[in-house]
Amino acid sequence: MQDSQLKHSLLTRLLRYTQIYTTSDRKSQTTPSSPQQWDLLHLLRDEMTAMGLSDISLDQNGYLFATLPVNTDKSVPTLGLIAHVDTAPDFNGKNVKPQVIEQYDGSDILLKGSGDVLSPKDFPALNGLKTHTLVTTDGTSLLGADDKSGISIILSAVEYLQAHPEIPHGKIRIGFTVDEEIGRGADHFDVQAFGAEVAYTLDGGPLGELQYENFNADGATVTLFGRSVHPGTAKGKMINAWERACEFHSRLPAHLTPAESEQREGFIMLGGIDGGIDRTELHYILRSFSREELASFGEMLRSTMSEMQNVYGEHCGKVEITEQYRNMYEVLENHKYLIDIAQNVMQAQGIKPILEPIRGGTDGSRLSFMGLPCPNLFTGGENFHGKFEFISVDVMEQATQVVIGIAKAFTEYEF
Repeated sequence: MQDSQLKHSLLTRLLRYTQIYTTSDRKSQTTPSSPQQWDLLHLLRDEMTAMGLSDISLDQNGYLFATLPVNTDKSVPTLGLIAHVDTAPDFNGKNVKPQVIEQYDGSDILLKGSGDVLSPKDFPALNGLKTHTLVTTDGTSLLGADDKSGISIILSAVEYLQAHPEIPHGKIRIGFTVDEEIGRGADHFDVQAFGAEVAYTLDGGPLGELQYENFNADGATVTLFGRSVHPGTAKGKMINAWERACEFHSRLPAHLTPAESEQREGFIMLGGIDGGIDRTELHYILRSFSREELASFGEMLRSTMSEMQNVYGEHCGKVEITEQYRNMYEVLENHKYLIDIAQNVMQAQGIKPILEPIRGGTDGSRLSFMGLPCPNLFTGGENFHGKFEFISVDVMEQATQVVIGIAKAFTEYEF
């Protein structure tokens, strides 16, 4: 398979996958959280069957595994490659109509469905992608390159290795997960059944990203209780939980938000409000690279509630905090060879590695703590979770070559 064939394979896959509706649902208690994720899972199962992969399994929770068998006599750790099938519920994921821009010339891109413009003035990363083949949204949906680009890269890399048996590699396990975008991607992942000793997630962004550090993350639900009474006769009787929720949020420091933070700064983000006069819930996410700072954010919410209880009584509200994921660096610092191998492969291919912490999380962050060390690799996507999302197919091709290079490097590394 020549590079032109590889690029064609990547583009064809990406276009096919992004047009399948797979948005996950935070309010659902099922796994997968949305039935539409099964549509892509079944397509991928059939595709891998047609490719001749072995040990293909799709369990009741939507975890799809397969194997590319070893083709070398050398003893090599089993390598996992992981991506997720769901797309973020932050923006419309239905009726995705991808736009393909061949030989991008650096000008503004009209998103034909909405009339919006994807401009290098607003998104300077476009300036570095001239002559590339880009895929954008039409402005009415997200694209879903997060993480259907990762799926495309993994299967195209495997297809390339099948077509080039002269490239040695160990046993490779492929894993496609569900519900990553709502923080549940590893909830039912069977590490033992997956059978890899180490893995990489293909869920990153710009060219060269190599990530082995991420936020510590908690979720918090703050509930304020009220009393609903007809507004015409409410004097001295009504307690409006909406108003108390607004008061609670206004008591928090204004600077501790995503819009005011960068690099290694953490934040408290109000991500949703549900309820009515009787009861209102504020849904927060807490993020920090430090466990200590994360704990202080939780304590800040509790102390703010205590302040309100001092005014309105101890039954006016409550705070519940749930652990989501932790910084995978705590695990990966003992498996630095995964980073060394990926860095060396990138550098050999003329790619400058970008070792920056993830201001977010991946399945790999939780899987690392479950016994599967799992750093994250770039895919080429930008502006995920919204209508200005786009991806370079040329960078996807480079990511695919990195995956192929890593598979080969595992047979050369002295473990």
